[in-house]
Amino acid sequence: MKFAEWFPYYQGIRAEFGYSSEKDQEAAKILSEMIKKKALDPKVLQKKIKGKNIIVVGAGPSLEDGKALKYAKKNKKFVKIAADGAVQFLIENKIKPDIVVTDLDGDPAFLQKAEKGGAIMVVHAHGDNTTMLKKLVPKFRKLIGSTQVMPVENVHNFGGFTDGDRSVFLAEEFGAKKIVLVGMDFGNSIGKYSKKKVKDVELKKQKMQAGRRLLGMLAKRSRSQLADTAKKPVRGFAPLTIKP
Repeated sequence: MKFAEWFPYYQGIRAEFGYSSEKDQEAAKILSEMIKKKALDPKVLQKKIKGKNIIVVGAGPSLEDGKALKYAKKNKKFVKIAADGAVQFLIENKIKPDIVVTDLDGDPAFLQKAEKGGAIMVVHAHGDNTTMLKKLVPKFRKLIGSTQVMPVENVHNFGGFTDGDRSVFLAEEFGAKKIVLVGMDFGNSIGKYSKKKVKDVELKKQKMQAGRRLLGMLAKRSRSQLADTAKKPVRGFAPLTIKP
């Protein structure tokens, strides 16, 4: 999605949540400066994703019922994109994430394990995570930077708001053949892999609903086959039932 197409959606999010576009832009510049010598070319994402079947693993509560694990293990050849905290679920269950999309809310130890195991790290900068950027980015060897505002050197805008829906926007951007959502519940419950500490549960739920709306928008323009294993699939995603 081109930045000009994405920006009106960002403006809506900024207005809804009271974010500062100036702080978001400053965070992007900070990340850009930090990764000058270790930024990956986004072409590595295209090579990994284009024409492939993708599983996007979110950190929703349905991860814990065993079906998501069964689906991921059954479809070994699918490229697996982990949304932030979901990387812990994959690693604990001996599944290698291929790509990790994170704003660094997830467990730092598992994020670092994923990177050392060969995952492409897509690290997101926004106005509220500059402290974590400064703390964790130096610990990664290579990464791709992302932002939700104007792109700057080595920091790209692929669209999306939460780690989960940004993962889907990423897969769409780089030409996935099929995108299957697993653990992307967007409901009223917060999964144990979602975040170490959720200070404001209602705000977290509001963010998830914004992510759901964005994916509904994306579905209308997507070139990929879209499927969702959640009990309440995102609008525009075909329901996919995982048998026990």
